[in-house]
Amino acid sequence: MIRSTLFRSYYGFVTSTTKFPDGIRFLGRHYVNTELKNYVLASGFLIIAFLSPILSSIADYKGNKKNFMRFFCYMGALSCCLLFFFDENHVTLGLMCFMFAGIGFYGSQVFYNSYLPEIAAEKDRDRISARGYSFGYIGSVIMQMIGFGLVVLLNDEKLALTITFLLVGLWWVSFAQVTFSRLPGSPASERKTKKHALVNGFHELQKVWNQVKHMKELKRYLTAFFFYSMGVQTVMLVAIDFGIKELKLENTKLIITAVIIQIVAIGGAIGMSRLSALFGNIKVLSLTVCLWIAVCIAGYFMQTEVHFYIIASLVGLVMGGIQSLSRSTYSKLMPETKDTASFFSFYDVTEKIAIVIGLFSFGIIEGLTHNMRNSILVLVIFFVLGLFFLILTNRAQKKETITL
Repeated sequence: MIRSTLFRSYYGFVTSTTKFPDGIRFLGRHYVNTELKNYVLASGFLIIAFLSPILSSIADYKGNKKNFMRFFCYMGALSCCLLFFFDENHVTLGLMCFMFAGIGFYGSQVFYNSYLPEIAAEKDRDRISARGYSFGYIGSVIMQMIGFGLVVLLNDEKLALTITFLLVGLWWVSFAQVTFSRLPGSPASERKTKKHALVNGFHELQKVWNQVKHMKELKRYLTAFFFYSMGVQTVMLVAIDFGIKELKLENTKLIITAVIIQIVAIGGAIGMSRLSALFGNIKVLSLTVCLWIAVCIAGYFMQTEVHFYIIASLVGLVMGGIQSLSRSTYSKLMPETKDTASFFSFYDVTEKIAIVIGLFSFGIIEGLTHNMRNSILVLVIFFVLGLFFLILTNRAQKKETITL
């Protein structure tokens, strides 16, 4: 919720051109405010991309991935709380807290995702994955409605948003305790006891890669996932910015839009999981990517507030579905293994590097042309490449079925 809505609304207000007519000065040069934010966020994803293989391998190696998930959760929640002090005089503080909140969230996701094969049988993974995303969206909607209520009730909109940042951090920590208390720990008998955890962690990653590169379906699927994730995650991270800069929408309207997206995403996640049971995961993912291409093209030509609401609803529909189905599809294609965190680190690193490329591409083009619409066209290319490799994955599956 922080990364997709409230921070972006508040950041746009705090760093507007009326307050910073020459742009935001950072590391010796001036940037367009949204361009700089995208670079900072991409840097956070790059840090996670480098850290997650090491951390997840060590977590598998020592059998303590719940502790790693707890650490990143608390770091992210604390960063959210510190955003309470973010204003136009502390832009760097706000950006750093935003970055570390992202690192905390996505760092914990590495270990969170790796639990899926442990808590759900293969036939249940689409449903369980969709349910997990649905609960996340429900929680996000509740907090967004609280933030909206504070904006309406308090005379000071700035104070209302900073209080919401604080509440999000406290909400994050509080409900995480339910997860930490319910998720299974690694039995002592299954924990590896060799020395030099870091070295052996890299060795485990090498073993994972040696398996992946010989699995045609999995390798093609990860390539497809890499390309369409550049588009999916970038759209999710910049959609609100587009409403602020191109359509000049007010904060209350942006929050309402975000709520619409989250509510529709719940139905999208559940609906896609049911369609996958009828038509297969790859075919449904291919259809979803086609819808994303249509969304981007429509976004380029978008002119009115009504158009924004319609496209936002479409984003919500395909957002929930593609996230939950991508995760469960990977869990089905990967081989049976106890080193689930190491395998899911490949999945997460693929996604994070894709986000870095997507955000940097979006930011560079906006910085050069000072027009976010031009950046959208690049995302279409990413989606088309993702669709191409999904088609190749589907063909590989058919060949394997015929062989069997």
